Amino acid sequence: RRGEAARPLAARAQAAEPGLPARMDTLPEAVLIQILASIPAVELVLVCRLVCCQWKNLVDGAALWILKCQQEGFTGTEPKEEAENWQTFYFLSKRKRNLIKNPCGEEDLEHWGEVENGGDGWKIEDLPGDFGKEFPSDGVHKYFVTSYEWCRKSQVIDLRAEGYWEELLDTTQPKIVVKDWYAGRSDAGCLYQLHVKLLSEHEDVLAEFQSDTIAIPQDNALSHTFSNYGPGARFVCFEHGGQDTLFWKGWYGVRVTNSSVTVEP
Repeated sequence: RRGEAARPLAARAQAAEPGLPARMDTLPEAVLIQILASIPAVELVLVCRLVCCQWKNLVDGAALWILKCQQEGFTGTEPKEEAENWQTFYFLSKRKRNLIKNPCGEEDLEHWGEVENGGDGWKIEDLPGDFGKEFPSDGVHKYFVTSYEWCRKSQVIDLRAEGYWEELLDTTQPKIVVKDWYAGRSDAGCLYQLHVKLLSEHEDVLAEFQSDTIAIPQDNALSHTFSNYGPGARFVCFEHGGQDTLFWKGWYGVRVTNSSVTVEP
């Protein structure tokens, strides 16, 4: 039955190159790898590897995944030669994206929970704003601004809902990289803080990072990487905020934008 389920894929692969022999098992291994590399990765793992021992060995081997990584331009810190590492590298590279929703205030405060809303609360402003600076790169046009008492907001990311399966999280424990950008006004001082936690299914804290309370003279970026955090991570809780130091009514506190949480190879 498994062989029958996969047969349409074999037929598709045969049709991909005119003049192929009728039997796939007569093809040189290098040619078969080229054909298999044109098939979506999920079908390779769930269907193609069930066709026969030869296909299983190729799908479980490194060469096929190295080729798929090359074809799709996945570069960076490449894994060791072990096949499992290359397959994981491919899937993590394919899924890599910012898991924070509405990181730059384009949707007002949508997707953010207000933990603390002191002073006049949170406000969205266009960059650079009064006595501010432009963001270091193109594509970011707004930021969130705090007031004269502490303002904090948070977002919880469900890693499984984002496509990261339990075995991957528990065994491979891919890097979880957190970044945030913050800035102050040139006419007022302000404070900033970042607090990120990895949580279990029952919301136990497995690992956490909390920055110092930072007094801000200028714009800056903060980054932290979680690794070797142990099994059980299912959620990321991202929380940041700040206030001004002069207690002026309005929005003279820290400005934050372009927050990101990524799961990386």
